[in-house]
Formats: sequence, C-alpha cells, structure tokens
Amino acid sequence: MSGPDMAKFVQDYRENGFAVVERLFDPSEVAELTAAVTEVLDVPDLGSVAEVEPGSPGLARRIWSPTKQHVAFERAAAHPRLLDHVEALIGPDVLFHYSKLHLKAPKVGSEVDWHQDFAYYPHTNTDLVTALVYFDDASVENSCLQAVPGSHRNGLVNHYVDGYFRGKAAGDGVPDPALAVPIEAPAGSVVFIHCLLLHYSSPNRSDRFRRTFLPAYRAADAYPVHFGAHAGHNEPGVTLLRGKVSDTARVEAGSWRLPLAERPFGSLFQLQEGAHVTDTATTTGYATVEESK
Repeated sequence: MSGPDMAKFVQDYRENGFAVVERLFDPSEVAELTAAVTEVLDVPDLGSVAEVEPGSPGLARRIWSPTKQHVAFERAAAHPRLLDHVEALIGPDVLFHYSKLHLKAPKVGSEVDWHQDFAYYPHTNTDLVTALVYFDDASVENSCLQAVPGSHRNGLVNHYVDGYFRGKAAGDGVPDPALAVPIEAPAGSVVFIHCLLLHYSSPNRSDRFRRTFLPAYRAADAYPVHFGAHAGHNEPGVTLLRGKVSDTARVEAGSWRLPLAERPFGSLFQLQEGAHVTDTATTTGYATVEESK
C-alpha cells in the first residue's frame, strides 16, 4: 500500500473505528489457510480443537487458538503486509495478543451479538486492534461483520446483564440497528477493528461459509488491567512481532468495568448465550485509571 493509500487507511480507522484492505492475502495464501482449517478439524474428537455448533455435534463454529494449532495461522498472524497495517494503527512496537477462527457454517452459523472487544480484555490503553481475515467472499447474506461507524469514540458501554458480565452490549449500550453498516469484502480481505468498536454478525442464513481468522494485536505499552482466569490465560502466548518490549504501561484516563462473570467463560458464544451458569458468583467491579495519555 502506497503512502497516500496508507494515510487514507489510517484516517478511515481513526474516523470509523474500522478500515478495510481488500485482498491483502492473495488467493494462494487464502487456499493455504482454508486447507489448514480442514487439517485442524480432521481429528477424532472435534471438541478437542473447536467449539461445536449447538445441536450440530459434528459441526465446528470456532477453532480455539488457531495459531497454536497450525503453522499456517502462525505465519498469517505475522504476515509482513498485515503487520505493516497494524503498525500504522498502533505504532512500531507490536505484540501478538491472541487468535481465534470463526467458521459461520451455511444455514447454522451462530450469531455474535453487539459487543466491544475491549470489554473482554480491558488494558491500560486502547491501542488494541483485531484483524478479521475473510477466507470467503463476505456479504450480508453469509453474515459479514457489521459495525456502527464512530462508536469507538464513545467509550465502553455496559456489557452486564443481571449483575454479571455477559459479553454483549446491554441497556443503553445496545445501538440502534439502523446505524449498522455491513462490511462486505471479497475473500482475502482484512477488516481492522478498534477495540472499542461496536460490532456484531448475524446468523448465516446463506448456503455459503463465512470463515474468518481473527489475530489480535496490542501496543507493547498496553498492559492488561485484569489478570483473572479469563484475561491471564492469553498472556503466556503474547509475542513481540515488531519493535521492542516496553517496561512502561501507557495509561489512558477512564473507568472501565471488568469482565466478571459467574465463572471462567469458555467463549464469546457461550457467554452471550448465558450457557453453563453456575452459582459460584464473583463480585462486580470497576477499574479506574486517572492518568492521562
């Protein structure tokens, strides 16, 4: 991407909370990644590598930590063209944070309700970005990502229901559906989203897959605020991909509610669906930061 194009990319991200680079991965690279999906899922026990669709025991909806399960995903997360764009958004010191892969199978692909990624992983600052790599042509029909442009500038909304973190926007935080913009793009395209962007995806009603690899990144001076079971399990896999590590946490002013659920939750899907609720309750809480950027 040339200088002016990169500047436009960054401007779009700053204004809208997301930016799209079409066909950042070429067809051969996409083919390698889709083949890797098949290889990962070719196991006797599907539940050992993936979360299955409710009511469809032989059908996966999410592959756990794909970068740990196949070298193709590890390479893709560190792809130089991808990292060039991440660096343009969060600076030269880039940490790989975590990864996941949503499969959105035809006719049954589960809904992902409105949410902000930062609600799950509050940090000392908001220089966190997730890259959604479309393996298939993504449209409204097969459940492309939808988002509210500019919503990242309005802070963190409520994600609590009945006193517990539910991983989805609630109460006044639920956006007007009329504000949603579908982010349609061809296979190989990447959607870069800000950690405070409100976004969701509908069930897949089409006869086509909408497979999406999601590597997430953070600036080296963004440190987790909450080291509970949910937040802490990612930290051993955090890897420096560019630049240098930071011994200083850059802190933004704000008050961010922590993701405290009834139990350590398994996935975004399970949490939003309210599955496996137990009576081992935790207390609610807030993380308040008074330093400014």
